[in-house]
Order: sequence, then structure tokens, then C-alpha cells
Amino acid sequence: MRMRLAEIAELVKGKLVGDPETVITGISGIKEAKDGDITFLANPKYASLINDTKASAIIVSYDADAGNKQVIKTENPSLAFSKIISLISPEITLNPKGIHPLSLISDTAVIGKDAAIGPYAVIEDGAVIGDKSVVYAGCFIGRAAKVGKGCLIYPNVSIRERVEIGERVIVHSGTVIGSDGFGFAAVGKVREKIPQIGIVVIEDDVEIGANVTIDRARFDKTVIGKGTKIDNLVQIAHNVIIGENSVIVAQAGISGSTSVGKNVIIAGQAGIVGHISIGDNSVIAAQAGVTKSVNPNTTVSGYPAKPHEHAKRVNACLQNLPSAYKRIKSLEEEIDKLKKVILGLKDKEN
Repeated sequence: MRMRLAEIAELVKGKLVGDPETVITGISGIKEAKDGDITFLANPKYASLINDTKASAIIVSYDADAGNKQVIKTENPSLAFSKIISLISPEITLNPKGIHPLSLISDTAVIGKDAAIGPYAVIEDGAVIGDKSVVYAGCFIGRAAKVGKGCLIYPNVSIRERVEIGERVIVHSGTVIGSDGFGFAAVGKVREKIPQIGIVVIEDDVEIGANVTIDRARFDKTVIGKGTKIDNLVQIAHNVIIGENSVIVAQAGISGSTSVGKNVIIAGQAGIVGHISIGDNSVIAAQAGVTKSVNPNTTVSGYPAKPHEHAKRVNACLQNLPSAYKRIKSLEEEIDKLKKVILGLKDKEN
């Protein structure tokens, strides 16, 4: 990499404050950067690092105070930095090309133009792989499943029968899409399996992390809305509907038939019961236990989850329980003493 600072500013449509002829030769984090590198600052809590970094230039927000440092000001420093990396950094991952001879592809499967299939991948009857999609080694694409154009399916992903995946979807290793929903009926003391005959629909531009499980619907479909991003180790049960552009963080779990709106954030280890709704633009805080529906534009936390400001007050009270217990104990002792005094006075009067 070798670019003038003016070229980079033009690339990210930012405002340059500094010498436009400064030559940038590398990209790095703000702590690790050295002379010749460009870095970025997106989180204000790391603002103190501006004075310590050895970077030749920093991408910052318009309201950031960078002192005498050379900066490129943008509305979204993180996005601008990502754009630079994607355009001028060498490709780290070289995706496979073509159809590997050790892949197993049904004669009735349809493989799109310029699609790539890695070794030991299995593509079953009637499955469709879209143009320019990449299916890495060891993947399983079930009967009549559909993978759209420009998708990236990393190794050891299982996409079960009739699952429908849109365009430009990324699925990381170990994920299972279309596993049976957890449905059983109690017959006496025996749990009888309820057939799960629905499907899973993954819409365009979704990214699904490693070791995620998304269950097929009992009858209709489980849906992951367009642009939604799912972190590692997330469980999404049967008939769940996730709206567009939502974010679900690691180890969260969503029970069956729950509807999640658009632009919702579900933080790490949150748990949501079934058959409720989470309104648009809501935030479910980390480790929250959601037991009832959440209104749009609401942040909830705690267990059971409640509006965040209320939950903070409850938590503050809980932190004071040890001292409150001691105080109550002391007051009880004082009351006992007063009782004895009062009883003693009454005995004298009698």
C-alpha cells in the first residue's frame, strides 16, 4: 500500500486536516500504529490514545478533538476505515474457484455461473447454488434448498432441505440452518415428536456467525429479515420472525413463534420466551430475560426484563441489601430494647 493522504480523503469523502502529500504505507489499530500508518477512532472512550498513537493520520468523527494530529474527518470513522481496508488491503482469504472433483453434486442440482464448490461438499437433489456463490469444503446443501447469488458459505455449514437463502448472504462455519424445531407432545410420561414440516427463509445481505442454529418452522417458515446480522452461538427457534437490519449478539436465544421487529438489538446471552413480540428499534440488554412483549423504541434489561431505567433503580436497591439488612437488624434490636423498657414501666405501674 502506498497512497497520499489526499487520495484517501477523497476515497472516503472526508475532510482532510493536514498535509495532503503525506504518504500512507500501512493500516493499523490506534494502539499498534506506527509512522506511515493510518488508523481510526470511533469510540470516544479511546480519545486519550490520540496523543499516544504513532500513526501518521487518524480517521475521526467531525466533532472529535485530535489536537495537532493529521486527521480525515468523516461521519462514520469505522465505516470509512473499513472501506479503505477493503479497497487497498491485499485479500486475506482466497475463496475456492470452480467445482472441486471431490465434491458430491446431484445430477438434478443447479450450479450457477462462476459458483465454486469445495472438496467434500454435498449438494443434494434439486438444490440450487446461485451465480458467484462459494460453498466451502464439507458443507451440506439439502434437497431442494436454494442459495442465492453471491453467497459465501464457509466450511462445515449444514443447510437442510428446502431452506431458502437470499443473495449476498454469509454463513460462518458450524452453523445449521433448517434443523427441526424443538416440538414434542406429552403422551402420558412419553414425549412424542411433532413433525416440523416448515422451512427457513434467510433474506438478502444477512450474515450469520459460527455455530448458530436456526430451526425450521412447524408448518410455515422461520424468517431472518434482510440485512440482519447474527453473532456466534445464537439459537433461533421454530417460527421465529426477525425483522430487517436487526442485530443478535452471541449466545442469545429466541424461543418459538416470537416476532422480532426491524432494527432491534438483542445483546449477548439475552433470552426471549416464545409467542411474544419485540417492537421495532428496541434494545434487549445483555443477559436480559424477556418474559413478555416489548413495545417499539424501548430498552429493557434485567430478569425478568423491565424498562432499563426502572431496572437500574431496582438493581441499585439490590446492591444496598447487605447494608439494609444490617440496618434492619439493628433497628429490630432497638425495638426489642424499647419493648422491654415499656413492659418494665407497665409492670411498675401495676
